[in-house]
Amino acid sequence: MTEPAPASPAPIEALKDDVPQAPPRSQWRDVWDQFTKHKGAMFGGGFLLFITLAVLIGPFIWTVDPQDIDIRNKDMRPIYTAIWNSDADVSWAKPLGSDQLGRDNLAQMIAGGQASMAVGWAAMILSLVIGAGIGVIAGFFKKLDGPLMRLTDLFLSLPILPLLLVAVTLFRQPLRANFGPEGGMFILIVTVIAITSWMPTARIVRGDVLAIKEREFVLAARSIGTRPGKIIRRHLLPNVLSPIMVSAALGLATAIITESSLSFLGVGFPSDFPTWGKMLADAVQRMEHFPERVMLPGIAISLTVLSVNYLGDGLRDALDPRIRGR
Repeated sequence: MTEPAPASPAPIEALKDDVPQAPPRSQWRDVWDQFTKHKGAMFGGGFLLFITLAVLIGPFIWTVDPQDIDIRNKDMRPIYTAIWNSDADVSWAKPLGSDQLGRDNLAQMIAGGQASMAVGWAAMILSLVIGAGIGVIAGFFKKLDGPLMRLTDLFLSLPILPLLLVAVTLFRQPLRANFGPEGGMFILIVTVIAITSWMPTARIVRGDVLAIKEREFVLAARSIGTRPGKIIRRHLLPNVLSPIMVSAALGLATAIITESSLSFLGVGFPSDFPTWGKMLADAVQRMEHFPERVMLPGIAISLTVLSVNYLGDGLRDALDPRIRGR
């Protein structure tokens, strides 16, 4: 009896790939591709990078002291006014002109940008830490959910601007005595802005944690006895990174506007310390004769806040897997 012939290897060969497959795309590569498709986000990120580098590198290029008073060269117009007003008092030594005390407007814009951006970044980071921490704890621990959310509702119901004014009035002098005029006001403004702006982040993070903690991988981690702290660090926080980053972008814009409002009302930094809001307040009285003094800090604040908002929209679209790829 003859043995059967061996099976043909053709079916197995047909299943083999002639060309090696490319490695799977990284998730962050998909996020970046989606982000670059958002024109507003690219503009926002580019302008925010530009203004940040300008206020950081600017003092090394333009070394004029922003607080240097030069009465002889006061009320000088920017050099671009010479285009349509040939008799304007302009000087290339002060390309953006000078104020009523002869202080250089370009130096004040750079120094004011440093103060506004420093307050914005510091207040945003602090409010993000508070909001994300309360949101994660409230969402993960059921017993703490009720008290923490009622505390959040209480802070949401408070009038923000009067609360800011009262806090600045009460704590300004003790902090100035301990940390100096600029340092004390910086700590006070950052703390007050952070305490009054963490609530939206906490509510968004809590909602995401409530959904994520019922997922299979979290239940599996609980079943093997993983401690709550480790579950929060390894499973919850990485999965709520998307709303945290979006809240960070929007919180930066809110902090910049709040600091400018306080400086404009005269309850922010000392009167001789330049900020964008303080430049606006000083220019209001003479805005009919020198409108550029209002326009320069106003445009800087508006474009910075607009760029941050566009950046937040781009991050939201890029980090949302339901939108990514459209």
